[in-house]
Amino acid sequence: MAKITKDMIIADIIQVNMGCVPILLNEGMHCIGCPASQGETLEEACMVHGLDADVLAKKLNDFVESVETSEEEK
Repeated sequence: MAKITKDMIIADIIQVNMGCVPILLNEGMHCIGCPASQGETLEEACMVHGLDADVLAKKLNDFVESVETSEEEK
């Protein structure tokens, strides 16, 4: 499993799993498609949006893990 960390670029997180997009949107990060997301880390984006990067990274990792576990069970 690819581990999402707060020092990862937003664009790289989306490449790990496109299902991360709704999670980011639900957290108020509606700029995921903007040019800044191509070079902004999760931690930097969280600072701008007043979010805890560790908490969001855990949410994203929990999601990716649940998807991968579900696919392994098939």
